[in-house]
Amino acid sequence: MIEYFSNNLWQFWTLVGFICLILELTSGDFFIMCFSIGAFVTAIASAFVPGFMVQIIIFAVASLLCLFFVRPLALKYFHRKDENRLSNADAMIGRKGVVTEAIPAGGYGRVKIDGDSWKACGENDQSIAKDTRVEVVDMASIIITVKPV
Repeated sequence: MIEYFSNNLWQFWTLVGFICLILELTSGDFFIMCFSIGAFVTAIASAFVPGFMVQIIIFAVASLLCLFFVRPLALKYFHRKDENRLSNADAMIGRKGVVTEAIPAGGYGRVKIDGDSWKACGENDQSIAKDTRVEVVDMASIIITVKPV
């Protein structure tokens, strides 16, 4: 089995490349993508370079070159309109949804935003009826504060 893998290292590098691409889907900052490109370059080079240590050096060099040259271009191209990209709680502020469980004055209800159900309270402890369109004005932990729109 080890002999098989040593004779077919291109499969190992291809697998590493695909795993890095899948991991890149979770981050979106094009960092892990550089390792994926390095792995694919090494998979191609493994047809011509027999030694595993040499292939590791090729992987490292290709990944570093990608980090310094490809990543800045990708960030500039894909995130050009997102100078202040919002994430996590900051991205929730201003989103609109629908009340699925009525929010009593001073209490909690549920709001559906993009298919996700959130525990919510009304702004200034106001009550909000079911099926009312609301906008998120604040978020504390997993509880959002909403106001009717």
